[in-house]
Amino acid sequence: MLEIFPKRFALLKAYIGLFLILSFIVRLSFLIWNFSEVDKNFFTLGNTFLIGFLFDIATISFFAIPYLIYLLIFPKRIYGSIIDKAITYFGFSIGVLILFFSFFGEFTFWDEFQRRYNFIAVDYLIYTYEVVKNINESYPLPVLIASMLLLVLTSIFIIYKLGYFRKTFISETTFKPKLIAFIPWLFIVTISVFFVTNKQADFSGNRYNNELAKSGIYSFFAAFRNNELSYNEFYKTIPEEEAFQTVKASYLDSKNILVNPDEDAIYRSIVNSDSISQPMKPNVIFICIESLSADFLKAFGNKNNITPTLDSLANNSLFFENLYATGTRTVRGMEAITLSIPPTPGRSIVKRKNNQGLFTIGQVFKQQGYERNFFYGGDGYFDNMNTYFGGNGFSIVDRGRGFLLDKSITTTRTNIEDDEVTFENAWGVCDTDIYNKVLKEADKAHESGKPFFDFVMTTSNHKPYTYPEGKIDIPSGTGRHGAVKYTDYAINEFIKKAQHKPWFKNTVLVIMSDHCASSAGRWELDVKNYHIPALIFNLPNQQPKKVNKLASQIDIFPTLFSTLHWDYKSNLFGRDILSMQPDDERAFIGNYRKLGYLKDDKILILDEQKNAHFYSWNPTDNSLSAIPSEVRFEKRSISFYEVADDLYRNEGLKIKSK
Repeated sequence: MLEIFPKRFALLKAYIGLFLILSFIVRLSFLIWNFSEVDKNFFTLGNTFLIGFLFDIATISFFAIPYLIYLLIFPKRIYGSIIDKAITYFGFSIGVLILFFSFFGEFTFWDEFQRRYNFIAVDYLIYTYEVVKNINESYPLPVLIASMLLLVLTSIFIIYKLGYFRKTFISETTFKPKLIAFIPWLFIVTISVFFVTNKQADFSGNRYNNELAKSGIYSFFAAFRNNELSYNEFYKTIPEEEAFQTVKASYLDSKNILVNPDEDAIYRSIVNSDSISQPMKPNVIFICIESLSADFLKAFGNKNNITPTLDSLANNSLFFENLYATGTRTVRGMEAITLSIPPTPGRSIVKRKNNQGLFTIGQVFKQQGYERNFFYGGDGYFDNMNTYFGGNGFSIVDRGRGFLLDKSITTTRTNIEDDEVTFENAWGVCDTDIYNKVLKEADKAHESGKPFFDFVMTTSNHKPYTYPEGKIDIPSGTGRHGAVKYTDYAINEFIKKAQHKPWFKNTVLVIMSDHCASSAGRWELDVKNYHIPALIFNLPNQQPKKVNKLASQIDIFPTLFSTLHWDYKSNLFGRDILSMQPDDERAFIGNYRKLGYLKDDKILILDEQKNAHFYSWNPTDNSLSAIPSEVRFEKRSISFYEVADDLYRNEGLKIKSK
């Protein structure tokens, strides 16, 4: 029986062996790729590959079970028949194709994010047009596909020549050995489903080692199941009443008056005007720049002179030198900017259900009598942007391809027409084209006599880094520096054209990044990779000033409202940076799992295992050193995140009725 047992299962063993070999090659490749960042301690590296192997076994068990069931129930009398061969050849070929497709995909994903598959990869399944087009423009896709198919065919041919198919079609295997083979794999699958979680691979303080220990396919399905996380269920908490009292106490000053101080809410009246400082209502154009890290600017030490426009603006604006993004994706930046809220765990609120009718900065502009417009050079269907902005009172201007908004949303939608486009890639029209559309729509708004607020999302500083040729001295598609320089060039062209418009003298320009170019690093949260530039230009009665207070992305618009002397009702967490006292300075940073509270070169990081890790941050080398926790610091950190999540889940972020 022992001699017969392996034969019917020969092909399955070959498939398992192929998966384990390929997975090892991928893990080893990523190790070499980021060798300088990985913890190379022998014990840590050994654990990295051991844990990785265990996750690989868990992953392949999900592939093995369907075929084992087939072998178990398929009638013995028709082993080797045409039906048996057709099912076996087809199933094996599809299985091998899935393996190579996944592993090829992992290399492109790692190149972009330095991570295994996560919830971003899950989201990308929905937006196949942009993603496939981006991959095609970023990589030699025909070569990749041809190489992948060649490897698939080669693998099948080698396994065929080694006789694994022939052994699989023998007919002497009885039911008992098949059952014996089935039970261990069923046990592994059961353990994997109910007792193994992807976060168990996070054994090290080095993020790269943790990512290497994971299996890409397993990580993908783990993200599919867990793209929303309840703060109270997964994170360290304090009593709810205490959390709200802590947050509300942070707003106790002459400018903030809680509307209902006895409620679990932060809704308040903000007073910025007085007998001397009267409200001003200039037009406001906000440019949200894709993936612009602070260290691209000369102002932060860059020597490549790729941002001459932004560097000039930095010297002629309110320029915020010590400001941090809340997240690592565009939708997280949009959430922080519009809702002025600390990041909540899981996917961004922009992509969640029940995200309409929220109190956003758009509501403040509405209180002041402004038109509100959202401009995007691609199709705003991507990442749920149109539904979010349209559902929160913005008119949409995008490069639509026919995807409709949620039918419950009533808003206008203006298309960027073909004759308005000079250059377009996977993510949308080039920045110059989107700015020309902004100018055209601003002219119309000016004629109506109503002030306007435009939220403009750029796309050119994104892989594949392509833009119109001849505009700058770096060829299109050659890398990030060219994309940054073109982004800067387009801003310069926009301002030059805008300065000739009758509405420009009464228009404030706000520029800020959505997130950094890369969030990858060896730490749980790599603080330096959240540092972004932000400025407010052409502000009435305001001299240029460089502001070095530690602040967050969520604070920019409350700061603008203060400088314009607006009195308004607010549900925003952000505060006026200019009036911050030392105790008020802080920044919120995070990804979909880790939540960080940065203050005075110290950071508390909360994770979904109810842990709170306290570190000292060294800005010089961007390193973190574990230190004992401080009770007040921890309480304040937890309070803001707990309250933010509570308000979203209990509709506390909704627009209040009069």
